[in-house]
Amino acid sequence: MADMMRNRSVPVDAVLPHVMYQDLPAAIAWLSNAFGFVEHYHYGEPISGAQVWLGDAVVMLKQAREERSPAKLGFGTQSLTIFVEDVDAHYLRAKAAGAKILEEPHETVYGEFQYAAEDLDGHHWLFSRHARDLSPAAWGAVIVHDPEQK
Repeated sequence: MADMMRNRSVPVDAVLPHVMYQDLPAAIAWLSNAFGFVEHYHYGEPISGAQVWLGDAVVMLKQAREERSPAKLGFGTQSLTIFVEDVDAHYLRAKAAGAKILEEPHETVYGEFQYAAEDLDGHHWLFSRHARDLSPAAWGAVIVHDPEQK
């Protein structure tokens, strides 16, 4: 992803999210099949955690201790954005694998080309690529601190 276009409205700095699943082995298989994640490692017996990769994105997966997931609760509290080079091909893969598509591929006002999908436990995922480099002010955001102004 080194050649990826830059978009000042959507930085791609490193954050390592941890996402909980009701059936971790099933989630690993589903995320691999539908979204193309590759399992790097897992641990525990039975499996209690795993690390998966997609491009430059790394996500930790954990076995939920209680029956709590966005699907069971009826709502989610977060959305994960993963940057991919070919959003259209990724969308077709996810759709063919049965992912619930929440938003068809489209360009956003803030310069991203993306689609949204829900996984088997109800987690919300955005798969995106930079389409244009836009200052947040260009689409109406109020800049409080500009990281480019040292």
